[in-house]
Parts: sequence; structure tokens; C-alpha cells
Amino acid sequence: MNLPEVSSFFGIQVYINFSDHNPPHVHVFHGDYRALIDIRDASVLQGALPRRQLKLVLAWCEIHREELLEDWELVKNQQPPKRIDPLA
Repeated sequence: MNLPEVSSFFGIQVYINFSDHNPPHVHVFHGDYRALIDIRDASVLQGALPRRQLKLVLAWCEIHREELLEDWELVKNQQPPKRIDPLA
């Protein structure tokens, strides 16, 4: 699995997979936790994160939805995604 990192903040890493399936989503890791987050509506597709980190990730996804969708299109065309600003 080829997962380029698009952002990281507060111990959370966010990746997009070059060979992934629809719907557009990101892979989120925090310690031993993993989740797939739907970019379109900032919802959990699979997995789980601790409550605090989940709230941060969902807010970040809402703020950066357009950039995330652009990155999704880039990786679908086998181009590297652009870095996206973390939550500060």
C-alpha cells in the first residue's frame, strides 16, 4: 500500500492511498488507532479514533475539503498529493 502523507498534527497522521477505491477518503492514524474518513462529508467509513482526535480530524476535513478532493484527484492520476496545512 502506497500512502503519501498529506498532513500531520497533534500526533495524528493523514494519508491518501494511490491505489484506493471510492468514495474519496483519507487514512488517519493516531498511535494504535486507524480510521478511514470520507472527505465529502467528514464521516467515519471504517475504524475508530479516540474522541478528541476524531473531533480534530473531522473539523480539519471540513476546513480542507476542497484541498483534500484536489489531492484525491491527483493521486488517482498517479501524481503526488500536495501537503495540507495542519490544525494549529
